[in-house]
Amino acid sequence: QVQLVESGGGLVQAGGSLRLSCAASGRTFSSRAMGWFRQAPGKEREFVAAISWSGGSTRYTDSVKGRFTISRDNAKNTVYLQMNNLKPEDTATYYCAAGRSHYINNDFDYWGQGTQVTVSS
Repeated sequence: QVQLVESGGGLVQAGGSLRLSCAASGRTFSSRAMGWFRQAPGKEREFVAAISWSGGSTRYTDSVKGRFTISRDNAKNTVYLQMNNLKPEDTATYYCAAGRSHYINNDFDYWGQGTQVTVSS
């Protein structure tokens, strides 16, 4: 069992930055890949970024490459999403997810409740 709690969302102007955190409980965090997803009103949930169990491999959706950075601290059971140069189209609820595997794939079995990010123009 893994419980995930996101924090760090808020309201920011375009061009600003936010750092999301996802604190995980459970002994298996350090053995799992982790991901961030987002869902804007009226849209489907979309993949944002993922990181392998060791942090040695990362993956991003094209729209955030060069602006967002995913990282993790296994000693703190926490995964982060640093978001820079935010754009209004980044406005969404952001969700943290735990993968079933060490490595990045499309299989995530635990989800957090989400944190709202709103970017004003």
